[in-house]
Amino acid sequence: MNTILVTGGAGFVGSHLCERLLKDGNRVIAMDDLSTGSRENIDHLLRRKDFRFVLQDVTTPFEVQADRIFHLACPASPINYQRNPIKTVTTNVLGTLHGLSLAARTGARFLFSSTSEVYGDPDVHPQPESYRGNVNPIGPRACYDEGKRCAETLCFDHYREAAVDIRVARIFNTYGPRMAVDDGRVVSNFIVQALRGEPLTVYGAGTQTRSFCYVDDLVEGLCRLMDGDHIGPINLGNPGEFTIRELAEKVIALTGSKSALIEKRLPVDDPKQRRPDITLAKKELGFEPKIALADGLVPTIAHFRKVLGL
Repeated sequence: MNTILVTGGAGFVGSHLCERLLKDGNRVIAMDDLSTGSRENIDHLLRRKDFRFVLQDVTTPFEVQADRIFHLACPASPINYQRNPIKTVTTNVLGTLHGLSLAARTGARFLFSSTSEVYGDPDVHPQPESYRGNVNPIGPRACYDEGKRCAETLCFDHYREAAVDIRVARIFNTYGPRMAVDDGRVVSNFIVQALRGEPLTVYGAGTQTRSFCYVDDLVEGLCRLMDGDHIGPINLGNPGEFTIRELAEKVIALTGSKSALIEKRLPVDDPKQRRPDITLAKKELGFEPKIALADGLVPTIAHFRKVLGL
């Protein structure tokens, strides 16, 4: 039985990961400052003897005895990470530094949750791990994009200089139950708007593409990466590619909504295409997503119906 620390453990992905780790027979410590995570996401775990919650901002040094560390702590949606961009950079850089320092002291294996945003608005499609990206370092998204890129640098410098046992996952768009109503990501935005009978907001013409991975598939990939020998970076996501307009139409059909679509101006530095090349993940981890978008949207919509009381 391992003792595993999950920073960002009360978040959307973090809470699902905690459940999976407990199911696999581990002791789990969830650390979160609840700035974007929610205690409701882990309420059902708090009575368990093999689960502990620690209220902590990772920008402050922390000391926890654990065999493994999943470092997920950071706002992940554009609305949240642009709300306080300096804090976002600080969380990425200092939070990762503190986690790596803990791993160096204790010998814990350290998995960093990076992001497809390190590729920026890509010139290469789909994006392999060898692609170095097209990121605007002074744009409004840079606090997250460059923060994650710097954190990857810290991981590999600790690997080379301090022999820290690292794993680096580049996570592509993920969705599922426990996403927040005000999350600001496209799946949650569309579902909430459709359920409320509001127009669905499409930026630009809606021809930009994204790939959507159901949270259970992502958690499976994270666990395989942590348990395997490949250090990464490695793409984790679903290579199925959809235009934003196609996603909107799927959500309208599955919710039975009569909502229309309205177009708004495309945000600055918004990527035109985003799809992971998961060749490496298939080879090294045996990872391949199982849940199709339409199938994953059903429980996600049910989650939002319940939260909205509809």
